Amino acid sequence: MIFDAIVLAGGRASRLDGASKAELVVGGRSLLSLAIDAAADSRDIVVVGPSPAVPPGVLVARESPAFGGPAAAIAAGLEALSANPPADFVLVLACDVPHSAAAVRTLLARPTDGPHGVIAVDSEGRRQPLLGVYRTEALACAVRERGSDIQNLSVRALLSPLDLADVPVPPGSTDDIDTWTDAAGFGISPPSLTAPEPALPTKGLPMSDQDETATLAALTDWSDRLSAALGIEGVEVDIDAVLALAGTAAHAIMRPAAPVTTYLVGYAAGVAAASSGGGNAGFTSAAKTTMALAKSIER
Repeated sequence: MIFDAIVLAGGRASRLDGASKAELVVGGRSLLSLAIDAAADSRDIVVVGPSPAVPPGVLVARESPAFGGPAAAIAAGLEALSANPPADFVLVLACDVPHSAAAVRTLLARPTDGPHGVIAVDSEGRRQPLLGVYRTEALACAVRERGSDIQNLSVRALLSPLDLADVPVPPGSTDDIDTWTDAAGFGISPPSLTAPEPALPTKGLPMSDQDETATLAALTDWSDRLSAALGIEGVEVDIDAVLALAGTAAHAIMRPAAPVTTYLVGYAAGVAAASSGGGNAGFTSAAKTTMALAKSIER
């Protein structure tokens, strides 16, 4: 089978303090080199990212605008590959998956299982859209249909028109590196880390990088201070539920959907409380509706 490959090596890596994921080292190899090796059987490879060093013969592209999201990066990769007549299939692979080679081999053995290609499914049954083998024309058509709306679009949304077959892949082959905690799990040595992970919460550091107890204390304190400043002292905030809402929205839709989602749920809860005389029933109902909607879109 003739196929091309798009390796995604961009993104702000905000949960890694802006460090370049492509340059992180696992087992003596950079993540980018591991991803390129996983795609070694492809006809052409394009790496989409901020001017990474690549082997001879590997193409380099950049999404427009820079940091426009993975869907925009896929569009840039397809554009770079269009110099040659397109291969029937294109492998899409994020560079932050150290053991992706096993998943890639499994996917390449079954590219025609779905009308428009195949997508990796991890051991917990979750689809992994940045590990898939797609029919090139179907993927290009999905990109064209989005037009200028592709910026900051989630890859799940981009792929939603495609009829893809789910392919279970070996355990661990979809595990990625999003945080310093993830990085430590892959044995990345301290010299590879451009910034140490602080022991206590600091401004801007994501939840997943912090000690759970210290994080909850800091968020509770902030919630109390903000409530007082807004004149709504005593309001009960289910922090775990709010964070779950934000995380689901960011994963299922796109990252900017998280604050929009929590705002709308809070607004709905406030309206419900005003009409019923108080209580958290409005929040619980709005949160349940929101989670169900987001998960239906995600799948």
